[in-house]
Amino acid sequence: MSDLKATVIETTSGFHVEGYEKIEYDFTFLDGVFETQNRQLAQLYERWGRCLAIMDKNIFDIYGSKMQEYFKYHNVELKIHQTMIGEKAKSLETFTQIVDSMTDFGIIRKEPVLVVGGGLVTDVAGFACAAYRRNTNYIRIPTTVIGLIDASVSIKVAVNYGNYKNRLGAYHAPMHTILDFGFLRTLPEAQVRNGFAELIKISSCAHLPTFNLLDKYCEQLISTKFGRAGDNAEVKQAADEINRNGIFEMLKLETPNLHEIGLDRVIAYGHTWSPLHELTPPTPLRHGHAISIDMAYSATLANIRGLLSDEEHRRILKLFSRCGLSMDHELFNEDILAKATAAILKTRDGLLRAAVPSPLGSCKFLNDVTDEEMAAALRRHKALMQEYPRNGAGIEAYVDASDTGYTVNAAVEEPTKEVEANGQKPTEPVVAGAKDGVLRTGLTSELKDLAANGHSNGLPTVQAQT
Repeated sequence: MSDLKATVIETTSGFHVEGYEKIEYDFTFLDGVFETQNRQLAQLYERWGRCLAIMDKNIFDIYGSKMQEYFKYHNVELKIHQTMIGEKAKSLETFTQIVDSMTDFGIIRKEPVLVVGGGLVTDVAGFACAAYRRNTNYIRIPTTVIGLIDASVSIKVAVNYGNYKNRLGAYHAPMHTILDFGFLRTLPEAQVRNGFAELIKISSCAHLPTFNLLDKYCEQLISTKFGRAGDNAEVKQAADEINRNGIFEMLKLETPNLHEIGLDRVIAYGHTWSPLHELTPPTPLRHGHAISIDMAYSATLANIRGLLSDEEHRRILKLFSRCGLSMDHELFNEDILAKATAAILKTRDGLLRAAVPSPLGSCKFLNDVTDEEMAAALRRHKALMQEYPRNGAGIEAYVDASDTGYTVNAAVEEPTKEVEANGQKPTEPVVAGAKDGVLRTGLTSELKDLAANGHSNGLPTVQAQT
């Protein structure tokens, strides 16, 4: 939430306005947010007696019933708008569908929308709240590693436009963010790996102790879903320390620069060339894999420049490889590198501002890299990749049904075929329009663009709407 204090004075030629905006929002660590004995969420809606939730469909399939029981227990009327948002559906169409649900619900000024899902869902729904009456409150419950660690920290909200990530957006702080790492228990391993990249990002440039823990427990963190699956107390304790320190470090870096007035941003490591490259393949790369390619290449560039020792360089690359994140891609080539550089120069006010670890656990920014130097570093990087498993390719690197769900038609019954969602299967189909307090979104036109395209983990076939 924010409050604005401003003054206006008369000048010889007109008027001068000066204002200062106070932004404040809270984070609460809470295991079992939908357990009826935990009143924290319900208390946020007691004043209104009702709640509109924008919820990822994969999450609804697993937690929808429990969430409905929770609000019923606390006498809060609940309406749920289900949505499925992958990178291709992180669009204006999805944005307007959420806005339509807000209108149908009759959101009152200052009444908060509840947003439940991964970083893509919180981005688009948050942007809808920023635009609706120019400022509508919302509360976030992130459910993925990226959502919990990265997207929850920032107040940036956005949609993609054209072939560019987050081209349209705003800065809009939530009232509250509830961090429940229990959601990771049902998260597919591919999504756990996807979020692991964000922790490598922040630790390699800002917090060496966290990097050391990631390095020590890498495989166990992924296989146990950050200690939430199984009963390994040591890994869970390490995971909790990693997550808390990672979030705190990102907050310390982001908070003085919430509106990105300062463009030298440590947390932009891995985000110099990836914004364009992520959406370049016919089926987009997962965000974590896209930034990992950028980070690995940036580390090679830093090593060539003498900013990162050979030992530290290899340590970073080895960690990416061990956890199955991408370090290279056939379409990450000199042409894409040049186009991505041109695009980021516009975003960063004419300077490259490429964040690189130097030394490991600290950060430097590069502004004087020539096109020839970048191309030579890319050739060196691709040669290095031949020494690593899969030639630097990642495991389950492309978006699939766990990112985007499957097609829902608002006018007909949903597909009866069971589809794995967030690690589990729905028990039975749900009929759109049933009197269950659920609003549904049809996104077929967006999902058609995400067909398998030859990838082993591509999307299921999309059925045309009738």
